[in-house]
Amino acid sequence: MERTRRYAYELPHLDALEAESAHIFREVAATFERPVLLFSGGKDSVVMLHLAAKAFWPAPLPFPVMHIDTGHNFDEVIEFRDRTVAQLGLRLVVGSVQDDIDAGRSVEETGPRASRNRLQTNTLLRSIREHRFDAIFGGARRDEEKARAKERVFSFRDEYGQWDPRNQRPELWNLYNGRHRPGEHIRVFPLSNWTELDIWHYIAAERIELPPLYYAHRRSVVQRDGMLLAHTRFLELLDGEQPYDTTVRFRTVGDATCTGCVESTAATPDEVVAEVAATRVTERGATRADDRISEAGMEDRKREGYF
Repeated sequence: MERTRRYAYELPHLDALEAESAHIFREVAATFERPVLLFSGGKDSVVMLHLAAKAFWPAPLPFPVMHIDTGHNFDEVIEFRDRTVAQLGLRLVVGSVQDDIDAGRSVEETGPRASRNRLQTNTLLRSIREHRFDAIFGGARRDEEKARAKERVFSFRDEYGQWDPRNQRPELWNLYNGRHRPGEHIRVFPLSNWTELDIWHYIAAERIELPPLYYAHRRSVVQRDGMLLAHTRFLELLDGEQPYDTTVRFRTVGDATCTGCVESTAATPDEVVAEVAATRVTERGATRADDRISEAGMEDRKREGYF
């Protein structure tokens, strides 16, 4: 008797990641009352927004987007953020670090190495409280940094916005626990299992538009602490620093005072894919000065409420 053949059905890698992310978005929409998606205009948040739009198509996005604005952003990113929000008809909530500084809720650092990046935590937690958001989508990925690798997909935060990496909920068989009390909330990471290379393969396959600084362009930069920082109006030069022009691109985007760029000639998504495939340093490790404050710098900030 001929043996019965069994055929395994497997989705291609990117399709499987997309399906997982869509499931996470739909699970949150069905479980929580007031979710919000963090949208900065950076590549991960752009991909996250693209996935959310596909997950609920043809219906509109069932939640707003929020940007925690340090006031020291790259002009190209803010322009892209506003244009995208207008094109998709989204409701944008902006949490302003400058507002918290003006109100005395945050104290701005001074000096040539000053950054508003850490001040985002107060503004984020205030915005969550004011709008009573109970689930916050973030674009963090486990491959970016060791503290982010500890996160669950549904990551519980207490009434103070704090995270305890030693007390997390199990997620066996992709079952997510969103239970929380008033004042508590859940951080949700639909891109947890994606890598930087996956993100760029997806950008290329889906033809997703990004801010132009993700591709090679000429820019005035400053060499500092082994990184290239963009010479913007927000960067105070140290003694002896001399800006110069070179061809660079950004692997990640954040506060302009602490986000570095890399020398590159990659001007298309496919060229970036080839470049990323050959690198051995994560984008945060290579270009984020705020992650170099200590060995546990990111984890310390995440415990306080940082994303």
